[in-house]
Amino acid sequence: MEEELSFVLETIEEAMNKALEHLDKSFINIRAGKANPVMLSTVKVDYYGTLTSLSQVANINTPDAQTLSVQPWEKSLIPEIEKAIMVANLGFNPMNNGESVIISIPPLTEERRRELVKLAKAEAEHAKVGIRNARKEGNTELKKLELSEDELKNAEVDVQETTNRFISSIDENYQVKEKEIMTV
Repeated sequence: MEEELSFVLETIEEAMNKALEHLDKSFINIRAGKANPVMLSTVKVDYYGTLTSLSQVANINTPDAQTLSVQPWEKSLIPEIEKAIMVANLGFNPMNNGESVIISIPPLTEERRRELVKLAKAEAEHAKVGIRNARKEGNTELKKLELSEDELKNAEVDVQETTNRFISSIDENYQVKEKEIMTV
């Protein structure tokens, strides 16, 4: 019985961790005005007839906070990389210097910053829903176990404490991201 209880509690925490990890990945994709190689993670390049992730055909660096540098393994790929970045519709204007592709990251407008904060808030709320769903499923699983009333109440309190811990972690992550976005 004790093993089943700890298994259910571990499963709940694991599900909540996944929601938090998903939030972190979502936040990485919300740009805060600083250059980050992840900004190009969705770009696919035509590499000898196969759509290939940009990171698999080039080295992506950030020489400074406003610039991305894409150094292809083969110089013949430079025009393909430029085209792929344009097709990805990320709002970037790639330039090629014959050796690599340089992308200047335009500064964000105040309006765009506010939109990104709203997007980050929506992602945080989505993660909270995931946490609450994990709590609900966990409590349902706990009720299926043959626990005494006291054991069930204690387990539900543990689940709620775990839920509160993850929700406050989400709030902290959101506040950090909001500050990052709004900092000019």
